Amino acid sequence: MFAGFMVHAWVVATMVAVVAGVVGFFTVLRGSAFVAHAVPQAGFAGAAGASLIGISTFAGLGTFAVVSALAIGMLGKRGRHDAVTALALVFMLGLGALFLSWSEEYASAIYALLFGEVLGVSTNQVLATAVLGVVCISAVVILYRPLLLSSVMPEAAEARGVRSHRMEMYFLVVVALVTTMSVPVVGALLMFSLMVGAPGAARSFTDKPLGALGLSVGISVAIVWIAIAASYETDWPVGFFVGVLGAVFFVTGRGWAAWRRSGAGRVERARQPATGPMRFTTATGMNTEPT
Repeated sequence: MFAGFMVHAWVVATMVAVVAGVVGFFTVLRGSAFVAHAVPQAGFAGAAGASLIGISTFAGLGTFAVVSALAIGMLGKRGRHDAVTALALVFMLGLGALFLSWSEEYASAIYALLFGEVLGVSTNQVLATAVLGVVCISAVVILYRPLLLSSVMPEAAEARGVRSHRMEMYFLVVVALVTTMSVPVVGALLMFSLMVGAPGAARSFTDKPLGALGLSVGISVAIVWIAIAASYETDWPVGFFVGVLGAVFFVTGRGWAAWRRSGAGRVERARQPATGPMRFTTATGMNTEPT
């Protein structure tokens, strides 16, 4: 399980899980799950087109992901991107299908682009994934305070000089970079599970931003580790386990949150010191109810 080609699988999957857990936390917090689904599909179309004309699929994937993310940000209004995102999703899926229909390697190409090839990662992919991962984490660290404030209290952020639209564009570029590093490994469809399932579950377990962020990373890493191990033992696709585990963690988190709101949860909390309602506390000391 840890010999030969599996070493690359463990290393690169862990890097993808860490970055997806960090960026996914803000994706869920900002209500941008639909965008996190659409941008990987754009990357899928770019990779398919690049493969068709014989250039690097990594370059095509990254170019289409960044362009689509910027287009969604510029054409959306006041942080609402539903209509634009839906149109971008349909357009890119259609474009990707067209590119793949012209390719002589249709079946293998569509499987790799949509569901990833975590067990076939090369040394070059490990290096590229590591570089993009460092860039994404660095961007989140730099933007953490204004990004968190604009995510939970956009009006207060504007009052403090944080430009919501500019912050949205920065964040969409980060999502595009995460897409570029993740799609070749876990695929356009499964990346969505890591970006939403793990962070969504984490937010159900804790209301503290840093705690939820760390838990999101932990759940995401646990998902990919269990998925790789289970795939190795059963010879079932890694994608199956990633998708199922993401859903299981999310449902478990929602169940925990429901229990806390139930009578049993109120009795349990009554035995503990009162801490008030669940709130997110920003780095500026301001509280807000979780979305």
